[in-house]
Amino acid sequence: MTALAVAEAFSHALRGEQCLLTDADGSSWALPVMEWQDTDNPDDDLLLGLCVGMTLDVGCGPGRLTAELGRRGHVALGIDVVPEAVEQSRGRGAIAMLRDVFAPVPGEGRWHTVLLADQNIGIGGDPVALLIRMGQILAYDGRVVVEVAAPSEPTRIGDVWLDCACGRSEPFRWATVSAVDLPAIAAEAGFDVTSRWNNDRKWVCMLERNSSS
Repeated sequence: MTALAVAEAFSHALRGEQCLLTDADGSSWALPVMEWQDTDNPDDDLLLGLCVGMTLDVGCGPGRLTAELGRRGHVALGIDVVPEAVEQSRGRGAIAMLRDVFAPVPGEGRWHTVLLADQNIGIGGDPVALLIRMGQILAYDGRVVVEVAAPSEPTRIGDVWLDCACGRSEPFRWATVSAVDLPAIAAEAGFDVTSRWNNDRKWVCMLERNSSS
């Protein structure tokens, strides 16, 4: 059976098909699609309250946060590589575009906040490279708002797959970053962790450029 393209598999998940994220060890987790689509989740205030000014939502998914930022008066843009995610974002009233974060992004060097919600610091499987890219996108005094895994979870980097009812996706690189490892990862990219918040379900950190950047 031919492997599904990753974007196609994510599109299936966003349309309601049951999909699991599977790693090289064979461990699997259900994709939290309902959480991504939940527009009434008070936990999101941990993220939204830290966003200032023009905000770029990287890996915006179905757009719940991009849309809410717009309702709160921010200039907000969501980007995602999954067409279904962009379509659902626009359906929620968000401004969203189909774009890889490593490709040119509108307003590079002028964004006040880059949002990496839903542990999207894992995009590409290289958190240092991703944060270096965030530094190129941000204004000099900008910030990265990032959701990470709890300190009790290990940092994991490697190939993963989406297992859907209709088949398995091609492998793609992903990272899970533990809160305890974020300071060292951020420092490699020229950032400091300047604040951290958590509740029972989310760990959220704010990154700002360090003095040597």
